Amino acid sequence: QINKMFGTVVVGVGIAGLARIRDLMNPMPSSPSEHLKLLGFVSRRSFGNINEAKQISLEDALRNKEIHAAFISTENRSHEETIRMFLEAGKHVLVEYPMALSAKAAHELWEMAEQKGKVLHVEHIELLTEEYKQLKKEVAGKDLVKGTLHFTGSVLDENKTGFPAFSGIARLTWLIDLFGDLTVTSATREKQKDKNYSRMTVHFQTANKKPLTWIEERGPGMRREKKINFCFTSGCLENFPQAPRSAVGLFMQDQNLFAKKLLGQVSKEELAAEKWRILRCLDLAEVIQQHCEQPEKICS
Repeated sequence: QINKMFGTVVVGVGIAGLARIRDLMNPMPSSPSEHLKLLGFVSRRSFGNINEAKQISLEDALRNKEIHAAFISTENRSHEETIRMFLEAGKHVLVEYPMALSAKAAHELWEMAEQKGKVLHVEHIELLTEEYKQLKKEVAGKDLVKGTLHFTGSVLDENKTGFPAFSGIARLTWLIDLFGDLTVTSATREKQKDKNYSRMTVHFQTANKKPLTWIEERGPGMRREKKINFCFTSGCLENFPQAPRSAVGLFMQDQNLFAKKLLGQVSKEELAAEKWRILRCLDLAEVIQQHCEQPEKICS
């Protein structure tokens, strides 16, 4: 394994895809990422070359025996199909969250990866930020009484990004990672088409029957921001703890983790816990979507 190199291809060159190309071409010295070699990128648009990276066709990427892994950075709507193609071609896959826009598809893809003995890695850079690592330390060992996580952001094209419970799954991932398994007690969604405004409100219960609320709100000109209010028996946390800037970029941290998996350097326990968390969040996202899309109950 020491000298093993994994040929990689980046699929989709939006913001994330370009960051992936940059990080693959400049791996951190003596990090697991040095075992990844970028052999090209795939895009529907025609670029020719980006830096030294050359554009190749999807067919070539799937057929090429020297490509062992694909980094999928396309729009959310096409993740499922793209993962499926690369797994079927016998490649490892790194995909930006959410891995799919339905729980059923996610479970099927995960099973397929396991059957083929391939790594399916879902990027969760929201867990790698210094801000989050500090928050997790702060919350550790405290007894939750109740809490709210409120996210605001600009408008998304849902045809591409999917239902807000899926496109905003980073917030759900935080809550599960901080407070353990959750149950959805109710979920509603308010949309103002004319104002291009949307607000999803989800109520959860923790295993200890404590209430948690997640609000995902998007509208024109809304600042990208997270607000927290977590109340514990020992007091409330309303601001993020101060955190230093990380020396290592988030995509690079994620890329190192993927490379570690390819090299067999991640424990079975860690892999199992991560699989549970990812699939659990997608299951919950689907439950939330079903709640929000139920026809309004008409009370006479």
